[in-house]
Amino acid sequence: MIFAIDVGNTHIVLGCMEGDALLFTARVHTDRAKTADEYALIFRDLCDLHQIDRKKVTGAGLSCVVSELSDTLCRAVELVIHHRPLVVGAGIKTGLNIKIDDPGQLGADLVVAAVAATAKHPKPLIIFDMGTANTMSVIDRDGRFLGGAILAGLRLSVDSLSAGTSQLPRIQLAVPPRVVCSNTVECMQSGALYGHAAMLDGLIDRVEAELGEPIATVVATGGLAHMVVPLCRRDITVEEDLMLQGLKLIYDKNS
Repeated sequence: MIFAIDVGNTHIVLGCMEGDALLFTARVHTDRAKTADEYALIFRDLCDLHQIDRKKVTGAGLSCVVSELSDTLCRAVELVIHHRPLVVGAGIKTGLNIKIDDPGQLGADLVVAAVAATAKHPKPLIIFDMGTANTMSVIDRDGRFLGGAILAGLRLSVDSLSAGTSQLPRIQLAVPPRVVCSNTVECMQSGALYGHAAMLDGLIDRVEAELGEPIATVVATGGLAHMVVPLCRRDITVEEDLMLQGLKLIYDKNS
């Protein structure tokens, strides 16, 4: 049994896996001000809440895009399970054939998602990770990680629009009844959600044109994928636990 911990800019997703089974998953806010002791209390309480025997947890895998939190979370995990987590980074075995200009620049989150997606789905494939930032990763039919794109996430886009204008309010993200709306809030919701859906569809079309062949699989993960993907016209599979599955695979490769 291992912990899998995916640290994003907005949320930390924690899961406990036994074999291929995900025993529980939880989402907490990423807080750069919290200490190792505070995070340890959160992790301990989540284990107790889900009736996990911490003595049976033999290790952990950690993917962290908030560099200043990496050591803090490692200490927190050690306090809870008395094992230091495997941190995804340089020198870790992943099995990925990375073909970008500087493989060392590839974020841990992109590595983890690509490992899980290539293990589960036919290639070529595209992976969208929809969080504070949206990322697109492209894997060709030979399993090579070719690169991708980075763009502002859904919540960040809407908040920036409100902050940068004098008359547009901060809105809740919800799907409006139609694309063409007749009030300010629904117009902003339409632009955000249908706009992001059209963007995903358009990026898939352009990647297929560059590769010169159809994409076999498109996968989306991240906290906001479930809102956008149903609005897309292309076939996209939502994998809510993709990062946790990837961390388990990487942990097994390095055990």
